[in-house]
Amino acid sequence: MEWIEGGVTAAQGFTAAGIYSGIRKNKSKPDLAMIYAKVPCSAAAVYTQNLVKGAPVVVTRKNIADGRAQAVICNSGNANTCNADGEEKAWRMCEIAAQELGIAPQDVVVASTGVIGQVLPIEPIEQAAPALAKALSPTGSGDAARAIMTTDTEMKNLAVELNIGGKPVHIGGIAKGSGMIHPNMATMLCFLTTDAAISACALNAALKEAVHVSFNMVSVDGDTSTNDMTAILASGLAGNGEITGDSEDYRLFVQGLTALCTALARKVAKDGEGATKLLVCRVTGARSEKDARLVAKSVICSSLFKAAMFGADANWGRVLCAIGYADADVDVSLVDVAFESKAGRIEVCKNGAGIDFDEDEAKKILTQDEINVDVALNGGEFHACAFGCDLTYDYVKINGDYRS
Repeated sequence: MEWIEGGVTAAQGFTAAGIYSGIRKNKSKPDLAMIYAKVPCSAAAVYTQNLVKGAPVVVTRKNIADGRAQAVICNSGNANTCNADGEEKAWRMCEIAAQELGIAPQDVVVASTGVIGQVLPIEPIEQAAPALAKALSPTGSGDAARAIMTTDTEMKNLAVELNIGGKPVHIGGIAKGSGMIHPNMATMLCFLTTDAAISACALNAALKEAVHVSFNMVSVDGDTSTNDMTAILASGLAGNGEITGDSEDYRLFVQGLTALCTALARKVAKDGEGATKLLVCRVTGARSEKDARLVAKSVICSSLFKAAMFGADANWGRVLCAIGYADADVDVSLVDVAFESKAGRIEVCKNGAGIDFDEDEAKKILTQDEINVDVALNGGEFHACAFGCDLTYDYVKINGDYRS
C-alpha cells in the first residue's frame, strides 16, 4: 500500500469542487462542496446513532437504500437539523445537484454541517450550483475538503493506492470534524471514494469494519453529533474482478480502507477544538475486544486526563481512574501504564501501583504534540486503540461563542 495525492479524486472517475455560496457569514471560507462520479457507483454509508438526526442523514439513508449513488453535495455553516422544513430542503439540495449533473436526485448523497436549529437558506445553494458543477475538477479534492470544514483548522484530504487482482486500486477520502466529536457508527462527516469494483453489500461490510476500529474510536469532547455520516462510492473503474464477499481481495480492500480511515481519524482527533496534542491510548492484554475498546475510549474521554495532558502533567492516577469506571472486566492490580512520545518513553505505573519515575523526564515526553498512553491490562490477548486530544482553555472559548 502506498500513500498518494489526490484525496477523493485519486480514484478513477471522480471529480470534486468547493466554492463559497453565501451560507456562511465569512466570505473567505468556501461552504459548498460537490463530488461527482462519471458512472453510477456502488454506495454505502454509516450514520449517527443520536436520536436527533439531521435532515440530510434521513434523506441520504433513503437515497442509497438501493446501494447506488453518483454524487455528493454538502454545505457547511448550517446543519439543517431540528427544522420543520429540513427534509424538504435536503431533498431540494439533491434535486439541485441532480439537475446540474444530469442524474437522478435519488442518486445524490446530501450532507450538512454547522449550527443546529437554524433554517437552511436554499437560495444560495440554488444560485451557486451552476458554478459549483462547472468547477468540478480531477484536482478539486482539496477545495471540497475545505468547503466542508467548520471549526477545523486543517483540512483532512488523503488517498492510498493498493494492488488488488493485479490492478492498481485507489481509495481517497476527505473528512471534517473538530468539535462535537464522539462518533457511534459514523464519523463527523467523511466522504470516501474508490475505483475498486465491489458490490454494494461487500462495500457496506468493508465500511463498517473500517469505521469500527477508526472513527468509532475517536473522541474529542464526548458529544455525538446529530449529522454524523461516513459515505463511500465505488466506481468500479479500476478493472479488478468484482469483490462480492469475503475473499483475499476483500481483505486487501478492507486493509487499505482501514488504513485510510485510521489516518483521517487521527487527523480529526489532533485537530480537536482548541487542541494542542493528539492522544493515542493503546490497550493490550484485555480479556475481550469489548473490554479493550471500553478502556481505550474511557481514557481518552476523561476530561481530567485530557486536562493533565494539556499541562504535560504525568498524572497517571487519572488513567487508572478512567479504567476503573470503564465498565470493563479488568483486574486493576495487574495494570501497567506508560507514556511515550518522540521524546522518549517512561513507565509510571506497575501492577496497579505507582513506581518511581523522573518527573522532569515525564514532562519532556508529555510536551510533544503526539502522546501515546500505553495501558497493559495483562489479563488476556485482545487489544484496541483510541484517538483523542487534550482539553484546553480554547475549547471553552470556541464553544462559548460558536453561533457568533
